[in-house]
Amino acid sequence: MATATTDLRFSAAATSAKTLDRATVRARRGRFLHHLASRGLHLDHLLPSPFRLRSPFSVCRAAAYAAEGDGEKYEYDLFTIGAGSGGMRASRFASTLYGARAAVCEMPFATVASDALGGVGGTCVLRGCVPKKLLVYASKYSHEFDESHGFGWKYETDPKHDWSTLMTRKNLELQRLVDFQTDMLKNSGVTLIEGRGKIVDPHTVSVDGKLYTARNILIAVGARPSIPDIPGIEHVIDSDAALDLPSRPEKIAIVGGGYIALEFAGIFNGLKSEVHVYIRQKKVLRGFDEEVRDFVTQQMSLRGITFHTEQTPQAITKSDDGLLSLKTNKGTVNGFSHIMFATGRKPNTKNLGLEDVGVKMDKHGSVMVDEYSRTSVDSIWAVGDVTNRVNLTPVALMEGGALTHTIFGNDPIKPDHSAVPSAVFSQPPIGQVGLTEEQATEKYGDVDVYTSNFRPLKATLSGLPDRIYTKLIVCADTNKVLGVHMCGEDAPEIIQGIAIAVKAGLTKQNFDATVGVHPTAAEELVTMRNPTRKVRRNSAGEAKLMSRPYVRSRHVVPSVHKRVTQSVKVHWRVLISLIWNKSTRETNKMQCDGATRSAMRILSDIGRESERVALGGVRACLKRVMRLVCLVFWMLS
Repeated sequence: MATATTDLRFSAAATSAKTLDRATVRARRGRFLHHLASRGLHLDHLLPSPFRLRSPFSVCRAAAYAAEGDGEKYEYDLFTIGAGSGGMRASRFASTLYGARAAVCEMPFATVASDALGGVGGTCVLRGCVPKKLLVYASKYSHEFDESHGFGWKYETDPKHDWSTLMTRKNLELQRLVDFQTDMLKNSGVTLIEGRGKIVDPHTVSVDGKLYTARNILIAVGARPSIPDIPGIEHVIDSDAALDLPSRPEKIAIVGGGYIALEFAGIFNGLKSEVHVYIRQKKVLRGFDEEVRDFVTQQMSLRGITFHTEQTPQAITKSDDGLLSLKTNKGTVNGFSHIMFATGRKPNTKNLGLEDVGVKMDKHGSVMVDEYSRTSVDSIWAVGDVTNRVNLTPVALMEGGALTHTIFGNDPIKPDHSAVPSAVFSQPPIGQVGLTEEQATEKYGDVDVYTSNFRPLKATLSGLPDRIYTKLIVCADTNKVLGVHMCGEDAPEIIQGIAIAVKAGLTKQNFDATVGVHPTAAEELVTMRNPTRKVRRNSAGEAKLMSRPYVRSRHVVPSVHKRVTQSVKVHWRVLISLIWNKSTRETNKMQCDGATRSAMRILSDIGRESERVALGGVRACLKRVMRLVCLVFWMLS
């Protein structure tokens, strides 16, 4: 009966969708494949991806659009401007999951974008994540060569790097990705239109003068580098151009203190350029955890990168020999072969026609959207960097997928921007997820902070000054892990796994109960037992650092607290006796042994009790007292 009912729904939907031939064909194909599948014959995997079996709901949904009369009114159900990560995800899902008529417009491919050039794949694939990471890989070899000497490797000559080989192979890979992404759209049944799009009205897009109508329009045009207008700015390069230079910079100034600036500083430093980083503030990476900011600056400085803080660029001049000079508020530095500006990014909303159709934007030009990615115009949506929410490729993918379900699935989904992991591919790299210490203190008040700054095993033989920094921020009231931050080798890879734990709301006890993998840097995240510091809010709401182990009285079981106090008194009595009564050391040794055994039993009780209450500070205090007693006894014996 259920099958018959479903078939009737298909038939009714398809019959009413005479103007939507594609939906009718898919409905009939769906019924046929379901019929075969019910008899144990599955042919879906033999069909090309755009023709694979859709759910009955999606076919009916597409047919329902036609039944409402929009099939005659609009050419497409979804028209996307921009074939980047978010736009492609939304278009492909609309077509493959819901049978919607989807189209995407994108400008021709070029390694450096402009008002007339872009490419299928967007910033991440062509001018961001992928080519940048390839250059990061290339630049890391020089550090690995330095490390190898401590492990016995000898080289007859110093390794040489060929810049042209790197650029050629990188560009070949980008072209391969463009072709792959184009085929992926085609195989998903999405129409790809080459050209620059502009919104004419709430349901019409002009692509190089040709008009296309759509029930829904999606803005997914991303962002581009933003460079200040100062004298001589025509001599500088941005991050797009830095990925496609004809030769390696001999000496480069990078203006900016964000993640892009640090990543390129590491790239050029690893490829043996002289690198200077100029930042307007006192520290790099505004918005990141304070201690991570300090740590990465120190580590990059040890690798030979020079940081110039609190310097604002004022002008660039070019001399007769082709070298550049950078003038700042603190003076002028000469002799740069290249000057790169990495001073932020701005949305690609210029000349898109948004103001004319009533789409609201903020003062920076970002498209303003609601929690479902809808703009101020009901039929126009926006995802990705153009909305300036969380400007990361995986977030754009999430937003694009959620939007498709909202529009076509009768299932409104809000993109979840909480606990999004991120990485900075500096050298050393950074991985983080959740709140910084400053954010956690502001939101939760009382937090416990666990930190570790250690020398990795590899550095013991390499002799290099490499270190790794890890940090956990824990809510003192709930023991929930609010944030994890790491700077050091493999930090981005490690943080992806830790992000699952933070997203799931796991507690510090869950981390402590996890067995580490040894020897690894990641095991530090599950072996930090005692907090480095405890931050508490006073009655005035001000955060106060508790420098000594601190346990709130309501967390201490009275009987255990009493036994701890008695144990400490016993140890101090033994200590005083050892110092002032040296003639009876044997008696004192017996007292010390007895007190130590008693203290160990009490410590065991505390260990069991601390599984239920927060007694980490008491345990740490008792351990220190015991160590002190044993040390003094050894000195006097």
